[in-house]
Amino acid sequence: MRTSTDPAPRFSGGALGAVPDFFIVGHAKCGTTALYEMLRGHPQVFMPELKEPAYFATDLRRRFQPRGSGPLPETLPDYLALFAGAGEGLRVGEASSLYLWSREAARGIAGVSPQASIIAILREPASFLRSLHMQLLQNHIESEKSLRRAIGLEPARRAGRKIPRRSVRPQALLYSERVRYVEQLRRYHDVFAAEQLQVLIYDDFRADNEGTVRRVRRFLGIDDSLPVDVGDANPTVMMRSQQLDGLVNAVAVGHGPVSRTVKGAVKSVVPAGVRSRALRATQQRLVLGTPKPPDEELMRELRRRFAPEVVALSSYLGRDLVSEWGYDSLD
Repeated sequence: MRTSTDPAPRFSGGALGAVPDFFIVGHAKCGTTALYEMLRGHPQVFMPELKEPAYFATDLRRRFQPRGSGPLPETLPDYLALFAGAGEGLRVGEASSLYLWSREAARGIAGVSPQASIIAILREPASFLRSLHMQLLQNHIESEKSLRRAIGLEPARRAGRKIPRRSVRPQALLYSERVRYVEQLRRYHDVFAAEQLQVLIYDDFRADNEGTVRRVRRFLGIDDSLPVDVGDANPTVMMRSQQLDGLVNAVAVGHGPVSRTVKGAVKSVVPAGVRSRALRATQQRLVLGTPKPPDEELMRELRRRFAPEVVALSSYLGRDLVSEWGYDSLD
């Protein structure tokens, strides 16, 4: 429920175009990409091609634009232009997994769309951080392959040290801040009514994709009887070599004189769609692999560390996640 004594300002889109009325706010590696893909195919929903516009996460801006990636919207007109194709009578939404983590996004969203529906997905902390760490390695935000050492670097990184050169968003390296679940949810409850929030648990989504998507459809007030095209849109993978991945991407975007020559020659004879598929196939074959089994000792240490957060979350949601996530049997 709204409890803030300083209510968020309101905004009317007017001539700027459609204003989104629902948001998938995170977390990353909790099924947000799969949910985005399953919802955007619904005939009563419009979601833009761009996932992760991250417009409202003003405190988590990228420090530079990575090679091969497009610009993100930085002005309200540019942001609203993403929804220009939305037809009349559709639910209009977007998915940015930074929004739940951001300290600014909740109030920003409320200022533009105070009646919005908010969807959050939470995951058991240790497995979440393990999967997130592999994702950050894949995105070159992280360079430390050991999750234990990466977490141990948090004090130095908080002080601006030990930041990988290619890390576009160094804030993401503060792993422990990602699992302050109750604090994150409270930011949304401060500016949105309780009935505007739907909090999902990743385990439920994994166990029953279709049932969970139908719950979300009912929450959004759209037809929940249509077939659900289930799938795993953003599987966790292991990065074998960031150097090799960098080489593959350098050739793909034509970075450097040799790469530009190679790309120019390939571009002249190979269609764009074929090039894109070939790049993904090369990455899958040479760069990415199946994750190794988790370090169970580290997993236990992380669960002990974050047990108070799980207890608080269980109380906050009125659901016994302590038992469901096995925190009642920690030795």
